[in-house]
Amino acid sequence: MTQENVILVNTKDEQIGIMPKLEAHEKGVLHRAFSVFILNKNNEIMLQQRAHHKYHSPLLWTNTCCSHQRENETNIQAGKRRLYEEMGFRADLKELFHFIYKAPFDNGLTEHELDHVMLGYYDEEPVINPDEVEAWKWMGIESVQEDIQKNPEQYTVWFKIIFDQFYHYLEDHKL
Repeated sequence: MTQENVILVNTKDEQIGIMPKLEAHEKGVLHRAFSVFILNKNNEIMLQQRAHHKYHSPLLWTNTCCSHQRENETNIQAGKRRLYEEMGFRADLKELFHFIYKAPFDNGLTEHELDHVMLGYYDEEPVINPDEVEAWKWMGIESVQEDIQKNPEQYTVWFKIIFDQFYHYLEDHKL
């Protein structure tokens, strides 16, 4: 198995180095990432539940997919690649915005990411990769907002942050 690297960046999203993914999360250094939200014709978000054997945040609900860009890969190329790897389908993606966040995990690792948030549309069932995804569901945007308030422990730490940014983006922009 090859070691996965992340792209280290400054606050202007300029590449300043490469580091193994686990090391970057152990040190909490800023690196480039992306988050994909897939909506259907009913404006519901496709959520995924992380696989039970993941080394962090197992069985927690999160956005359709997220990961890290590879060197010389555009944000859109990375989003499409990972969407297919995790959820088994292809969709056109559009980058909406990016922002920086820092979120510690219970296991001592830290996400410190300059996250590019992307949106796509799809109305079929995914063909999930069981190495990555335990389950999936469609959920209305307002229902997600309410459920995060009622059951925050059921969602990944980064999804709660990213969803809040996504929700406010939707308030200010017409899709």
